[in-house]
Amino acid sequence: MAFEEVESGRKGNRPQLALAMAECRLRHCTLLIAKLDRLARDAHFLLGLEKAGIEFIAADMPYANRLTIGVMALVAEEARATSARTNAALAAARMKGVRLGNSRFRPGDSTTAAEARAVWLATARRRAAEVLPYVEAARRAGAITLQQLAHALTARGVRTPSTLP
Repeated sequence: MAFEEVESGRKGNRPQLALAMAECRLRHCTLLIAKLDRLARDAHFLLGLEKAGIEFIAADMPYANRLTIGVMALVAEEARATSARTNAALAAARMKGVRLGNSRFRPGDSTTAAEARAVWLATARRRAAEVLPYVEAARRAGAITLQQLAHALTARGVRTPSTLP
């Protein structure tokens, strides 16, 4: 029997997982989990799975044992605590009037998202105009596919936007 859970590992309401666990208890069978890290975000759940007496195997970590699960539960609990501390610190900063986020894209600041988009578009158009002669030459030389065009541009030393200075 197969159950597919699509809920986040952080949410407590996981109906498909609850059904799968009930089925395993009823039939005395092993629960097969695709990815343990999807379950490992909830320390209470991991420790509860052990206490429920349900045997399980994680496909991505088939040799996980009780010690591994215990360590993962502790890590999950620390992640939850870190998240709580971070959220509390952000809330405290907001209460003090600290402006959070990327200062370049705050509404009302000199550079808005629309202005940034216009700059990016202009940069892209300028770059396209620079590369177009090389693309046309490669096509005249017989390059048809994108892979062939990429090889032709590389052979001519045309750099990608991510490798430009």
